[in-house]
Order: sequence, then C-alpha cells, then structure tokens
Amino acid sequence: MKLHCNRQSLIAAFGVVSGVVPVRTTKDVLKNVKLSLQDGIATLIGTDQEVGIRFDLEGVETDSAGDVLLPTQRVSTILREFTEETVEIEVDQNKLWLRAGSSEFQLSTEDPDEFPPVAGFEDSNYLKIGGKELREMIHRTEFATDVESTRYALGGVLLDYNEKASTLTLAATDSRRLAVIKSGCQAEGDLSEAHNAPVIPAKAMKLIERSLTDDDEEVLLAIRGNDAVVKSKQSTIYCRLVEGRFPDYKNVIPSDPKMNIDLLVGPFHTSVRQAQIVTNEESRGVDFTFGNGRLVLTSKAADIGESTIELPISCEGDALTITFDPRYVADFLKVLSPEDQIRLDLIDDENAAVFHAGENYTYVVMPLSRDR
Repeated sequence: MKLHCNRQSLIAAFGVVSGVVPVRTTKDVLKNVKLSLQDGIATLIGTDQEVGIRFDLEGVETDSAGDVLLPTQRVSTILREFTEETVEIEVDQNKLWLRAGSSEFQLSTEDPDEFPPVAGFEDSNYLKIGGKELREMIHRTEFATDVESTRYALGGVLLDYNEKASTLTLAATDSRRLAVIKSGCQAEGDLSEAHNAPVIPAKAMKLIERSLTDDDEEVLLAIRGNDAVVKSKQSTIYCRLVEGRFPDYKNVIPSDPKMNIDLLVGPFHTSVRQAQIVTNEESRGVDFTFGNGRLVLTSKAADIGESTIELPISCEGDALTITFDPRYVADFLKVLSPEDQIRLDLIDDENAAVFHAGENYTYVVMPLSRDR
C-alpha cells in the first residue's frame, strides 16, 4: 500500500480528524487515526466512540487499497517538520514509512482491524443547509454551552427544526446566558426525528465547524433516534445525541424592554475588554451605566484597583445601571465583526438583558447582583 499526497492538505485534514482523538482512553487503538484507501479515495477516520469523523483527502495519487493506523501524535509532529510539498506514505505488513525529500521515518503500527467502525452517511431523511450558514450558526452558539455541567443537556447545542417555516434554530445555554440563531433550510424525506429537538454535544459541533471549509458547500444533517450524522463536501461526522431535557429557551427571552440601545461592536468590545482588566475571581462584576448619551463602565477589585471607561452612544433619558460579568458580554462580541451593529434591550437592573445582531441572532445575559 502506497500513496503520495500534498503535505499541507494532509496536515489540514489530519488536524481536523485528530480533534476527536481522545487524549486519555482505556482503548489504546483509539489514539490512532485510521487511513483507508478504497477506489483511489483516501479517507482519514478518527473516533472516541461518542463522536467520529470520516474525512476524504484531496490531491492523492495512489493505485493501492488497504488500511493503516497512524499514531496521531507522532505523525502530526513528523508532518509539521517536513518541508517538502509532497509526502509519501507506504505500508508493508506492520511497518509504516513516511517520506518527504531526503527524510524518512519508519514507525510501528497496530492492527487496523482493531479500530472501531465509524458510520457513513446513507440516509434518505435529512435537512440540507449551506455550509457557510451552519459554520456561522455553530460559531455563534457553541461557546455558550456548559461542558462541565451535571445537567448533560447544557453540554450541547439544541437543534430546533420548524417544518412550517423551513427554518433551523440552534440554541445553547449554561443557565447564565443563552445564544440563539436561526437560518433557512431544506428538508428531504421523513423528518419526524428532527422534530424531537435533538441536542448535539459541543465536541461534535466544534468538529463540524472545523470541517466546513467551503462556503459554497451544502451540508446534510440526519437525525436517527439516538445519534446524528452530518455530511459535507469532504467529511462525514457521526455523534451520539446528548441525553437530558434542554430548557425551554423561547420562554427565557424577555419581551417589552424599557430601553433600546444601538452599539457598534468594535468600540463596545474594546471598552468591555478594558473594564475586564480590573476584575478578579471575587469581584467579577462590571457596572454598565447607560444614559445621557454615553456608556460608563466601572469596575473595582480589592488589591487591584478601579477603572472607569466611557463610550459615547446614542442613548438619552434617565440612566440605568446594570451589572454584568464582562466575560459573558465579551464572548458574544468575539463572534461578531467589529463593524457589526447590535441592539441591546434592557428592562431594569434585575431582568435579563437581550442583545440582537441582525434579525436572526439573539444573546441573553443574566445580570449579577449589585450587592457584590
């Protein structure tokens, strides 16, 4: 078994697939990435048995067929150290050779038959959505998950399909903030499983986001009882769904705000970052005071000091002060462009604040008690 491929393409693909390889596992075989050659197509496969990926390599030259396990850490290091454009991979029995220019590495490898199978995409019932849209939706919600929560549903992203409106909504929360985004989609076949609002683990969502590299590609999403399969141009990703009940996110978003404030992301993000400097674990809160044509951010922490940051804004009327953990505000602003315009809806200093970026992206943040 032998193949030649572009080094940069191999590094990029290997980087995506290795993202699912477990660092600690009782099954040592899972620390490998499987390379499978069939009908001239080279596929990299990785799994931790909860999430798995099949990634097709581009620019491969081969007339071979077969499988080999690539030790992830060792091969990643070798590929980064090669400098030539083309890499040769050769397998003979239980020996693996990696060659580029005058450099050659020979590694031992395990039996590829011991590697667990990773499901492909063979479904006729699925949702279809643009790759660019799905990548943005994941980027703007996944950060709000709580992967350490004992409430398992908070460790994933909810997929809420609306058949009547032909829309897909993604929602993520850690109980202190909520990110919700909506986009149009198309349906094929019977989507009764998708109506159950499945929750996909954050690790799988990150993997899906990393695998979507072509803005023009279409992504197929199939929900199958206890698991989901997502197929894009180069990859197929399998994952088990998260157990547990996701909160009713629609009822978390408050209505009838008393104050609406338009903000430009760039200057607002700079002000939040500056205010965050004078905070610590004991005093995370920053006071945001809106009114009289300006925003004033004040923070104070024992043994550190105080800060006051002012930003001109379009906001008249009586001043309102609300206290936020600045990390939660900054996390939202990070996923937007500096030139984006956003709207902040406020009721008072005790109710949740709602940020809007466009018509389809909403971010809700709970305020902190001002008696800190």
